[in-house]
Amino acid sequence: MTTGEKTHFGFGEIETAEKASAVRGIFSSVAGNYDLMNDLMSGGIHRLWKAALIDWIMPRKGQAFLDVAGGTGDVANAIREAQGGRNAAGKVIVADLTQAMLDEGAKRFAGRTDFEWVCANAEELPFEDNQFDVYTISFGLRNVARPEKALAEARRVLKPGGRFFCLEFSHVVIPVFDKIYDSYSFNILPELGGLVANDRDSYQYLVESIRRFPNQTRLEDMMRDAGMKRVEHRNYSGGIAAIHKGVKV
Repeated sequence: MTTGEKTHFGFGEIETAEKASAVRGIFSSVAGNYDLMNDLMSGGIHRLWKAALIDWIMPRKGQAFLDVAGGTGDVANAIREAQGGRNAAGKVIVADLTQAMLDEGAKRFAGRTDFEWVCANAEELPFEDNQFDVYTISFGLRNVARPEKALAEARRVLKPGGRFFCLEFSHVVIPVFDKIYDSYSFNILPELGGLVANDRDSYQYLVESIRRFPNQTRLEDMMRDAGMKRVEHRNYSGGIAAIHKGVKV
């Protein structure tokens, strides 16, 4: 059923109701090479950004975490390690739109019983209100058809005082460097996707989706519109990536 409502899909447009299915198709295609391609796309620097995310969160024992768009489990695992390892008290749920991504995560951490893997859309989370101390989403918000709904859902499932963290590719803030980064992104990354994952089109979409994502200030405004307070962000690698934080009060 179509409503006529449109959203962006890379540089093109798509029916809003169809975007989740289209995104699911892309990540089903790249799931097996997703972690390798993250290394290639960022030169391995995504690991430093994720480490910075964990440092800012400062996970504590007993806290309940929801990691959205976290299919391969690397952020969830880093959270768990910071909590004290697999036997530490607390809950970590990994939610992802794409079952193939969750399957990759489950294979990667086979035998681990301290994660829960849930296939779910960030716009309609299957959790009660006020459940989590921390909500994280890394490199996933730009793929959501209605990011404003995802932000509202994040606030809903957080406990009062709970914190929201979004790590995402963002907008370069250093003159000249932005041109170099654009050239690298549009000319090199899709070719790497074709060579490594045999899927140039999916990585072309990923590059385009980064450019269509709101800049740092606009995302802060969207978080405030969703009811979050004490909103702030930190840029990394000149703004190639940014971490946004908000609090439910």
